[in-house]
Amino acid sequence: MLIGESSPDATTRCNEQTMFNRTDENEDHQLIKKAEMEKLNVNGGFQMPLHYPRYTKSDYEKMEEWKVDMLLREYGLVDFTGSLDEKRTFAMGAFLWPDQF
Repeated sequence: MLIGESSPDATTRCNEQTMFNRTDENEDHQLIKKAEMEKLNVNGGFQMPLHYPRYTKSDYEKMEEWKVDMLLREYGLVDFTGSLDEKRTFAMGAFLWPDQF
């Protein structure tokens, strides 16, 4: 064997070590991803928005359907189905104080 050449055993060990390191990195990445998913599952992936909506009754009555849907989704009310009027009424009931009706 010449200087600078590596034996087949050394090359095999080097390749095995590289594969081992890649496996460790992949496992670390999977563990981190799993921990992030578990953290989301603790609260169902929902995070309460910082601010309460500041719409008036007349704002809700004029609000377009996509905007009502977006508002309900933002506050974790994604499973609400119904007509636009039903969605508006639901949003007003959820977000307006009784004296604002």
